[in-house]
Amino acid sequence: MSNIWSNWSGFVTAEPRLIASPADAGELGDLVRTAPGPVRVVGAGHSFTPLVKSQGTILSLEKLEGLVSHDPQKHQARVKAGTRLGPLMHILQGIGQGLPNMGDIDRQAIGGALGTATHGSGPTLGAYHTQLETVQIVDGLGKVRDFTRAGDQDMIHAIGVALGAFGVLSEVTLNNIATYRLRRRKWVLPIGDMLRDFEKMMSAHRSAEFYYIPFSGYAQFIASDFSTEATTTRPTDDDEGSLRTLRRLRTGLAWLPSLRRRLILGAVAKVPSEDYVQDWLNVYASDRQTKFNEMEYHLPFEEGPKALAEIIELTEKRFPEVYFPMEVRSVAPDKFWLSPFYNRPTCSIAIHHDAASDPLPFMQAAEPIFRRYGGRPHWGKMHSLKAADFKKLYPRWDDAMAVRRDIDPQNRFVSPYMAGLFGIEPSPFGIDP
Repeated sequence: MSNIWSNWSGFVTAEPRLIASPADAGELGDLVRTAPGPVRVVGAGHSFTPLVKSQGTILSLEKLEGLVSHDPQKHQARVKAGTRLGPLMHILQGIGQGLPNMGDIDRQAIGGALGTATHGSGPTLGAYHTQLETVQIVDGLGKVRDFTRAGDQDMIHAIGVALGAFGVLSEVTLNNIATYRLRRRKWVLPIGDMLRDFEKMMSAHRSAEFYYIPFSGYAQFIASDFSTEATTTRPTDDDEGSLRTLRRLRTGLAWLPSLRRRLILGAVAKVPSEDYVQDWLNVYASDRQTKFNEMEYHLPFEEGPKALAEIIELTEKRFPEVYFPMEVRSVAPDKFWLSPFYNRPTCSIAIHHDAASDPLPFMQAAEPIFRRYGGRPHWGKMHSLKAADFKKLYPRWDDAMAVRRDIDPQNRFVSPYMAGLFGIEPSPFGIDP
């Protein structure tokens, strides 16, 4: 019987010859050397692109999880790459540490989050990979290799965002901060006001983001700041209930936009504001049960409002079936060669489509808008770019490809999809594009 694998949303599937779960770096190295190629690696399967898809071998990091060691003075923690973000939060809290920032989903494995440049929001806060102090990988020859920020800074910058093609992460050391509390506030405002005051509002808080609710004219703004106040009760999440309401209105009133807008406005008006204080690990993540497919582009910060306005117009004129809110965040610049945030402050805009529907018409219509504003796609979310496009977007592209060839000289990690991304020949192990 064939092995069957699919990503979280069910959009990407594969039938590899082998699915294996190595328990340590030694087993991982043996599999890289001997397993049917091409060899791809999976954390939690929360990407929406075919990064993991392979007819050869899929290596799961599920057994490579947990804390290895920590330094309480430096607030550093060495963890195995398969550790999920949810458990990682509790591990760090238990040793007096905290992730400086997070996104709103905690299902990913830290290895996958690092490899795809996953991020939270905040104009001075970098993505997960900016926390890297040390990296341990298994290269394309099955050899364990260790790198440190102090001694191998260029290598850390080259492989910090690596899409599982610069070796397989086995352990990483993260630079964290002392455990902390956040005051989180949430309120609703007209989207016109949000776009007009975009820079001011996004920069006024340690972390800020907003969600535009299609066909409503309103955005839900979320701000988080450090707090020393006593903890208060976090309100019960009702995101899933809100999505069900938006889906029902979409289904029943897709072709009556004025009535749909009025009813959505009525629902939005009933959404209570939030204001609470909690330990960091009880703030960032939300429960996401309704499955979706997602495209996210990272734009120069100043281009965000203009691009979002065009995406809203496109959606409300041509795609009445879309009901998922659009997520808008900011990310600090960094020096990692394949980071979408390389050398520029960033506005990230994410659009979503119900996993029960075909996402491609909507995504294909939106992508040219993102690209026109200089967008770089999230590596783990839907896009159509190839190597020639990335070469124009990433100044250190050729340098990164040279490092990749050194780490994987036999192209063990090159599936047909990865060959298209990197502009290299696919794996010589019997798989053609």
